[in-house]
Amino acid sequence: MSIRSTRIVRGFTLLELLVVMVIIGLLVGYVGPMYFKQIGKSEIKTTRAQIDAFGKALEQYRLDTGHFPTTEQGLTSLTEKPPSERKWDGPYLKKKVPADPWGNPYTYKRPGDYGEYDIMSLGRDGALGGAGEDADIGNWE
Repeated sequence: MSIRSTRIVRGFTLLELLVVMVIIGLLVGYVGPMYFKQIGKSEIKTTRAQIDAFGKALEQYRLDTGHFPTTEQGLTSLTEKPPSERKWDGPYLKKKVPADPWGNPYTYKRPGDYGEYDIMSLGRDGALGGAGEDADIGNWE
């Protein structure tokens, strides 16, 4: 006489799998946009912090040379000595001027439209104007 063991194997039904997939889809649909919204906010904060750091470096440049760099000299004068500057005592930044968080160059203008100089990022779209993440960010805000 042999004893046979019977093993019952149960799996998930198709309906149970579909319910789980719908729940996961709803969670991703709810959490995903909130996650990307936070990324956009952090890029804007990073841009403002970088513009503030450039402003502080420009003030140090002015203290040493007696004036701000010209528009033509631009922000690169904070890391590289312009040929015509005798009193330059930089570099005023540890590294070269980075692109903004969206990969676009910062704009520097002297004299500025809003002050002695303007430093601006054109935002995510890289064009003047816009709203939200596409809005321009400057040192006058």
